[in-house]
Amino acid sequence: MNRKTLKCNTIGRIFLFIIAYFFIVGIFQLIGANLAGVDYTNLEYKETSIQQLTTSFFDLAGTFLVIWLFMKFVDKEKFIELGFQTKNRFKDFIYGIIIGFIIMVLGYFLLIYFEEIFFVKINFDFKELLISICLFTIVAIVEETLIRGYVLKNLMSSFHKYIALILSSILFSLAHSFNPNVNLFSLFDLFLAGIVLGLSYIYTKNLWFPIAMHLSWNLFQTLLGFNVSGQDAYSIIEFKINEANLVNGGAFGFEGSYLSVIAEILTIIGIAYYYNRQRINQPQ
Repeated sequence: MNRKTLKCNTIGRIFLFIIAYFFIVGIFQLIGANLAGVDYTNLEYKETSIQQLTTSFFDLAGTFLVIWLFMKFVDKEKFIELGFQTKNRFKDFIYGIIIGFIIMVLGYFLLIYFEEIFFVKINFDFKELLISICLFTIVAIVEETLIRGYVLKNLMSSFHKYIALILSSILFSLAHSFNPNVNLFSLFDLFLAGIVLGLSYIYTKNLWFPIAMHLSWNLFQTLLGFNVSGQDAYSIIEFKINEANLVNGGAFGFEGSYLSVIAEILTIIGIAYYYNRQRINQPQ
């Protein structure tokens, strides 16, 4: 099979996968929303955190089902081959948590220092904190398994790894196109986030670092008072913005700011340097 045919087959398989994903996961989300009592006929209805968590569990179940079906009957591989191997990967998970935490804390205090955001109060609620941890853990697992684990993995089988990374990052960005308060700048920011989250995968074929960083990035972003990709969630710290702009990210959150872009570019450079240095130092 020539390379052109292989690329066409890969694109066709991913296209078929996306169709199946929207159909199957859509059904699961609908079931979850009904069980949670969500009024999905009302466009202005605001879900409670418990309702969001319930729907997310069904989202996770539907996502894993459709990926398992494709891995077993189309890709002919075991589900774990997506990148769930755990041997010697605990440090990757810890690094991911730490990097996301550092970026968000530095971003918060820089914005406070430059008077782009203004502290209002502390709002600690242990129940809501636990729900947020569970919710953003599910979000991280779903999105990383889907975009990096299945899509990027398949693209890498036919395309150069960096082309595959760019294509998967574009898809990751476009998947957030209908989020509240989204604009072209925030979509570009999310594209860079896709590069950050996918870069380690093209070196390791493992999901634990991107899952951890995705979780940490989202969780600490919301706990520090920012919206996450334009969506409001529980925050321990509450702040106000006098004027929304590309420095503070406005209603889209930290991911809509220049600081986020700078942090992502620096992280991309750091990850690439780390893995390239590891490869050079490996015994031949």
